[in-house]
Amino acid sequence: MGKKDKNKKKGKGAEKTAMKTDKKLAAKQKKMLEKLGEADIADIVRKLEDEEARRTAILEEVCQPPSPRSSFTLVSHPEKDELIMFGGEFYNGSKVCVYNDLYFYNISRNEWKQLRSPSGPTPRSGHQMVTVATDGGQLWLYGGEHASPSQLQFYHYKDLWMMSLKTRKWEKVPAPNGPSARSGHRMVASKKRLFVFGGFHDNNHTYNYFNDVHVFSLESYSWVKIEVGGAIVPSVRSGCCIAAAPDGKILIWGGYSKASMKKDIDRGVTHTDMFALTPDKSCADKYKWSSVKPSGYKPKPRSSVGCATAPNGKAYCFGGVMDVNEDDEDVQGQFGDDLLALDLTAQSWRLLEIGQKSSASTKMAENQSIISPEKVESTVTTDGIFTMTVGGSSSSTPSVSTMPSLFPNRRPTNVPSPRMSPGLCVCKGVLYLFGGLHEEDDKQITLNDFYTLDLHKLDEWKVLIANQQNTHDWVDSESSSSDEEYSSIDEDSSNDSEMDTD
Repeated sequence: MGKKDKNKKKGKGAEKTAMKTDKKLAAKQKKMLEKLGEADIADIVRKLEDEEARRTAILEEVCQPPSPRSSFTLVSHPEKDELIMFGGEFYNGSKVCVYNDLYFYNISRNEWKQLRSPSGPTPRSGHQMVTVATDGGQLWLYGGEHASPSQLQFYHYKDLWMMSLKTRKWEKVPAPNGPSARSGHRMVASKKRLFVFGGFHDNNHTYNYFNDVHVFSLESYSWVKIEVGGAIVPSVRSGCCIAAAPDGKILIWGGYSKASMKKDIDRGVTHTDMFALTPDKSCADKYKWSSVKPSGYKPKPRSSVGCATAPNGKAYCFGGVMDVNEDDEDVQGQFGDDLLALDLTAQSWRLLEIGQKSSASTKMAENQSIISPEKVESTVTTDGIFTMTVGGSSSSTPSVSTMPSLFPNRRPTNVPSPRMSPGLCVCKGVLYLFGGLHEEDDKQITLNDFYTLDLHKLDEWKVLIANQQNTHDWVDSESSSSDEEYSSIDEDSSNDSEMDTD
């Protein structure tokens, strides 16, 4: 009895310490925001919501192509030769801008239009958007985040929106019991349902990654309570890929999460595994996770990959990023520029060689094993290695291994350069790729280039908007100053936490 009471007292002490630390962090962040002249993030979002509510008319006008951005959504119209883009963000080294502009791209006329509709979603990035053919076409959007200009504050959304593509009007769907607020999640439509998986929530003090599944009925307009079984469950992650197979399975693969390696040190994990969420034939509200070992080419580990599913039962993936470390202080990103196709029925990967008439190189690439899921903990010793973490199956503990640079530094001007978080979609057998970002030394270069690829021919990328590497300036003086000052806040908070233990 005494031991139980002693543990209970310890629990209360830890809770009190956490509360004290949170209060001190909040007070110091408030002081920093006052110095920067930045309002509270909740007030910023509330003001943006009021601005949206004041719109009274639908305005659609021809415009210039969208500005550089990443973490936006790009989908195809379910009935027309149109692409639809929403949101995203842009960072110039000093401050971040978050968007809620909605664009329609007319393919035949090569023409962009911007649509402003009353009472729509506020600016966000890291959200998800899908289209369905119901009632002349519907656009569904869930979640995302709004970063303050200084990136010291983040507001995560848990709202669900639907736009009628026929009336061009937004509707906020008031459905309770949905997912918690998050960004970096993935959403796909299948069998008159929306499936939401994973994501993360980060408030600059603490973070939380998810591996939960939520299902929304497009018939009842409600979140469905489902039962998910299976001995194997995907580990928590954000920035993964998701696709609905023709047989009703939902496949997820890749992604990123943080894992605690030791006290006060977190390490990013880039996942390589794949899982299938399979519906129970006897009960519509029961699903089961199972591990998938795809055949063919072995993709490189990556997250924030551009991913699009085509009516031919294939998912196409471009780019992505993985973190590589020279040491615990220096984290760099390696960006991909390869195009992959996943047969969702055969569960087989293929590396697509654009413009290659001979199948010999493609066959060789398919059989080439860069990293196999069974060997993700092995050490590779070659020239130019970096220390990195590669995640294998969810049942194993993430480990640190070494890997060479996987992505070649080739940048022809007529093909998409390496990048993460681009927009990717398929419309009538043609793949469309827009924007994203990559890093050069300490700079983030955000793109607004635009390409197409005929998936039947695979002959060449066609450039609709050229890649202009220097389309925006990079400002680093103010951002580095803010980072240093806020870093000192974190150090002070850590010391306070140690001093305030009970």
